[in-house]
Amino acid sequence: QVQLVESGGGLVQAGGSLRLSCAASGRTFSSLAMGWFRQAPDQEREFVAAINWSGNWPYYADSVKGRFTISRDNAKNTVYLQMNSLKPEDTAIYYCASKNTLLASARYLTGTAEYDLWGQGTQVTVSS
Repeated sequence: QVQLVESGGGLVQAGGSLRLSCAASGRTFSSLAMGWFRQAPDQEREFVAAINWSGNWPYYADSVKGRFTISRDNAKNTVYLQMNSLKPEDTAIYYCASKNTLLASARYLTGTAEYDLWGQGTQVTVSS
């Protein structure tokens, strides 16, 4: 059974950067596609980025494209979300999620229902 634990959230000024990490326990990480989602108060959880099992062909929401980078290190069982040029509207709880699939393209993994397992979330607050 895989468990996901996010870290790296915090308070940052607009224009700043943060790197989120999501550590996965268990021995099946290399067969998992991984995604990042976020949820702001009184809003639905929304897709941010996804990456396939091999780390190729990441896919991003339009709102973060060019500012955020998703990556993974299968040797460390960890997926990352590097967030640059942060804006106040990026403020949310950020969740990582996993799906047991060898699907090549992450562009099909943008819905919350696609994922099997979720972390507990980490708060990101961007001040103006």
